[in-house]
Amino acid sequence: MASSSNPNVPQGTLNRLRASLVLASFPTLNITPSFLGPDGMRLTFGGPVTGYINTMTGAVTSLEPFQKVELRAQLIKTQSLAAAYKLQIENSALLGDGTVRPDLATSSPGLGPWQLSNMAIESVEPVELNGVAAWYILTLGGYYSINQSAWNG
Repeated sequence: MASSSNPNVPQGTLNRLRASLVLASFPTLNITPSFLGPDGMRLTFGGPVTGYINTMTGAVTSLEPFQKVELRAQLIKTQSLAAAYKLQIENSALLGDGTVRPDLATSSPGLGPWQLSNMAIESVEPVELNGVAAWYILTLGGYYSINQSAWNG
């Protein structure tokens, strides 16, 4: 006999106006959706979460304590935040700790924020100066602490 209950799981809701970067030491460089082009931000994780060391008959796991991260932000070059990042590069590319919040509606129980450490401006993509491209695209780097249980032995 077939069940009459719906087997589908609620899919949640995204909200493009929620994703942001908040910098603890540089609040004037916080990135919110009003400063972003249509590609917004992209968070990329580099390296393994767990390493495997081969043995004669298998493998030993070795938990990694962190992952390198890159945050790509498509800023709008006609706004003051792009100018602020240009000045920051000219002064010091170091940014300190930051929090990346995902693009989820408050009603969605999905991914929470990522606490990133030792952030810095890594690079700027080519800036088109042709009057038709509005983007100033930055890549920020840092690291994400993982496998906290490894610190407890």
